[in-house]
Amino acid sequence: MRFRTAVVIGKFYPPHRGHKFLIDTAASQAEHVTVIVCGKKEHDIPGEVRGNWLREIHPSVTVLVIDDIYSDDDSKEWADLTIGWLGYTPDAVFTSEDYGDRYAAFMGSTHVLVDKARLQVPCSGTAIRTQPFAQWEYLEPPVRAWFVKRICVLGAESTGTTTLAQALARELNTCWVPEYGREYSEEKMRRGDDLWTTEEFVHIAEEQNRRENAAARQANKVLICDTDAFATTLWHRRYMGFENANVASVAAERCCHLYILTGDEIPFVQDGYRDGEHIRHEMHGWFKQALACQPVPWRLVQGSPEKRLSETLSLIQEHFFGGISDSKLT
Repeated sequence: MRFRTAVVIGKFYPPHRGHKFLIDTAASQAEHVTVIVCGKKEHDIPGEVRGNWLREIHPSVTVLVIDDIYSDDDSKEWADLTIGWLGYTPDAVFTSEDYGDRYAAFMGSTHVLVDKARLQVPCSGTAIRTQPFAQWEYLEPPVRAWFVKRICVLGAESTGTTTLAQALARELNTCWVPEYGREYSEEKMRRGDDLWTTEEFVHIAEEQNRRENAAARQANKVLICDTDAFATTLWHRRYMGFENANVASVAAERCCHLYILTGDEIPFVQDGYRDGEHIRHEMHGWFKQALACQPVPWRLVQGSPEKRLSETLSLIQEHFFGGISDSKLT
């Protein structure tokens, strides 16, 4: 049977492949589908964020986000509200729940029950919120990006950040985000431009954030970052001689779950672009001080590349896969 209009309603907390199957089924049987996202203020994932995910995943449907301040059990109220939100009575209601019969009947709509037993897609929002990594295959890229744990390796010049970041990505079968500031500064040096401006550091921080957010969609549960916008605030201090609120504001937009600070006990290696050997140990101290004043857990790693890798892998396993919630890792 083909319907002209249909509605799908729920929390979508978060959207998963079961929801996708439900919405795709509705879209295959109706000319126009409206998805209503019910957001409560106590939800960890804001309703509008979930709505934007659904708009991306299902570009052909209309997505409405409403403030859910209503009784869960009053199907008549929900039916009246739905007609008010839509501005018309939908021909069909697609759900995977028993409440759909009552809800649809109050609107005079047909109820289409889809995969109530969850045989097509055996997952739930509750299970995902509890153990997202165990349900990873049921999440779309924008939703995965929300749950990805971001590990940032940072440190002063020539302290092995890139070596460790690349090794971590290989071992964890995930992607890593190179340091955009390095790429930018090398090109700047090739142009013979040795004067820095605050605006350049703002740009570097913004582009680093953009690349991280893009990579988080493709990451395998964890994302490895070779520095981040937080570190850019210290590089601004290094080259400009002072801290800047605009750079710090961009850094505040980032998401990080664990910082790994690489030690400065190893020899400085000149690669043709580095110019900070004279300030390396002082900058290491800046990193330690700055990390101690922010809320994200962090750990200093030292020694051989193998020792650093082993120590960091153990820390990631313990902190993100071992059920430990204590963030005081230093």
